Amino acid sequence: MTQATECDRQRLASLLAAQVKRDGFSDSPLPGVRYARALRHYPLAPALYEPSVVILATGNKRAVVGETIHILDPGHYWVVSVPLAFSCETFATPDTPLYGFSVRVDPAMLGELLLEMDDAPEATPPVAFEASRDQTSTIGMRAMPMTETLADAAARLAACLAEPGEARILGPGIVREILYRVLLGPQGATLRALAAQNGRLRAVSRALKRIHSDFKEELDVEMLAREAHMGLSTFHHAFRAVTATTPLQYVKAVRLHKARTFLAEPDATAADAGRRAGYVSASQFSREFKRLFGATPSEELARLRSAAG
Repeated sequence: MTQATECDRQRLASLLAAQVKRDGFSDSPLPGVRYARALRHYPLAPALYEPSVVILATGNKRAVVGETIHILDPGHYWVVSVPLAFSCETFATPDTPLYGFSVRVDPAMLGELLLEMDDAPEATPPVAFEASRDQTSTIGMRAMPMTETLADAAARLAACLAEPGEARILGPGIVREILYRVLLGPQGATLRALAAQNGRLRAVSRALKRIHSDFKEELDVEMLAREAHMGLSTFHHAFRAVTATTPLQYVKAVRLHKARTFLAEPDATAADAGRRAGYVSASQFSREFKRLFGATPSEELARLRSAAG
């Protein structure tokens, strides 16, 4: 596959610049596709990504997952194969802004594509989970070289997003094409393993989804290991290979991210956000929140209200 050209990137950047109105991730007219924009530098800070393909037309991002650093620029795309908490830094200025978008990896669409690709000669064979023994690397996120065919599909998706009718009618087909192009690439093997009916990667993915949906509950690691049909030691190893962290640390990160989301709601209070995130102790919540985000819940609440005002 040939790499994307500067012309492809400029076309995508021009289309997105005319549509995206605010910094950060924002919804597009097509469910599952989110715009990304930045007009300034955003320092390294905790982030929570859903399974998605992230494509940039301009600008740069840096993700720190455990001890591994992943660089995202217009010459590469990110594949986040599982719900993942990590630290992210954004590089942009008003003169050199960041524009891009993310496409959610829909499990149903993924399964349909793989069924149809069974006879495709160029399809990537399933990945063996044990191929990744290096604890400084993860298979939950990878940066892959952007190809000309993927860049063309990204530009066509951005073009149809400019018109709600085209986004609704044509968009799903182009999203399907983007996912297909990713499946044919080097990271396609990981997505194939996630769609398999068994295997450790699939089991860890189910555990991650359980954590994200039931974060308020007492999530016992031994229980998660049993549900994954793994021994405790094996589960720890598999979980760290995907997320670069331990199950308990991941649960804590998800709860704190959820609490931060609750703080942005109208009439929110720091105490209520902590309770809704599953914290019984307000002092523990405040201490762990500050350790992750660099500010107490009350300070973050004041900042959010100031920004809204």
